[in-house]
Amino acid sequence: MLMSGTAANVKNSSVQYIARQVILDKAQNMFAYELLYRDSDHNAFPSGVTDGQATGRMFFNSLMLVGLERLAAGHRAFINLSDESLLQELPKLLNPENLVIEIVERSQNIPELLKTVLRLKQQSYHFALDDYDGDERWQPLLAHMHYIKLEVEQPIIKTTMMLKKLKRAYPDVKIVVERIETQEEYNFIHAAGADYFQGYFFARPEMLNHGNIEPSKFAVFDLLRCTAKKNLCFKEVQQRVAKDLSLTARVLKLANAKAGENKVEMKSIAQAVVYLGEDAIRQFVRVLALSELGLDKPAELTKMGLMRARFIELFLNPGGDEMAEQGYLIGLMSILDAVLEIELATVISEFSLNSSLSSALLDYQGLLGGALRLAIEVEHNNWVEAEAILNAIRPATGKEHLFDLAMQSRAYADEIFAVVHTG
Repeated sequence: MLMSGTAANVKNSSVQYIARQVILDKAQNMFAYELLYRDSDHNAFPSGVTDGQATGRMFFNSLMLVGLERLAAGHRAFINLSDESLLQELPKLLNPENLVIEIVERSQNIPELLKTVLRLKQQSYHFALDDYDGDERWQPLLAHMHYIKLEVEQPIIKTTMMLKKLKRAYPDVKIVVERIETQEEYNFIHAAGADYFQGYFFARPEMLNHGNIEPSKFAVFDLLRCTAKKNLCFKEVQQRVAKDLSLTARVLKLANAKAGENKVEMKSIAQAVVYLGEDAIRQFVRVLALSELGLDKPAELTKMGLMRARFIELFLNPGGDEMAEQGYLIGLMSILDAVLEIELATVISEFSLNSSLSSALLDYQGLLGGALRLAIEVEHNNWVEAEAILNAIRPATGKEHLFDLAMQSRAYADEIFAVVHTG
């Protein structure tokens, strides 16, 4: 999903941009990337964008959607966060491993920032003070930083003197010098004792782009990824459902619908999740998520996904619950490329599917792949081809069984679709 340059493996025009610039150690080995917000293929910070806006867009459209690990290619990542984002403890949404949070030079309210830094440091987060200029207002923060970043100034002696002063005062803090553009500047900075180096002399920021799922759909897509895990965590499901008001309302509605004449009134997400149980939650959450993701798509596309999922589930049920559950997931995922307007291979990558599920979706391999092909041929009323597939993967089953499965799956889709889209 993430690509260098201008080629993105997505079909829609909604593209998010981000740049990354290498940070090197004293031996000029790769140490980290700094991730930089961009709003177009113009490789520069956009004018008229506040730190808060840049943080929000990069955070929700890139860091959480694509993932820090992939954006930084497994290396340590330095990211700029606005002071308001820090005060809201936004970094807690990211794993602290290989993450360095840069406090930008325009930050205000240093006393409150310090309190936040101290709390987050206790949870293993690392911090850098960006573009340190020697101003006294930064004094309370300096001793608590893991890194201090300096920009090269002219004459170069100003930078080297500042560097040496910081090294004497804070020997445990690592100094990163950025905007190094010449061999001469590098030689002076290196000799002065800098720990890490960044600038055009080594590499210009590398532009990356990736397809974007709107933030309102992100929580839904994250919920889908959550329910794709082998071991379902109810707490994770509850937390993700709680991020979206419409999802919350629909989960409660579905639980009440399932209760039927029992008249069990659902008053919380937790209660609804417990009442539905693991199997139903896996199934209903995926239905809800697919419905939400497909709000701007033809209703028949969503219904087709439900029918296909149910058909494969029923067909594979004799092989056990696990096989049937995998079949249901395969059926739903097989239309996600059309729903999200993203290549199917990209969807598969986002769910981190194992090789058997991936090959079933992409190449119709194995019993799962055969069942998917069978469902598609039945949808298209290609009964001759469907019978040939059936004879290849389950010869003991008669063709009339396919008619029965098609009717059951259609009834299932109609029922679920009606509940999801009522009110």
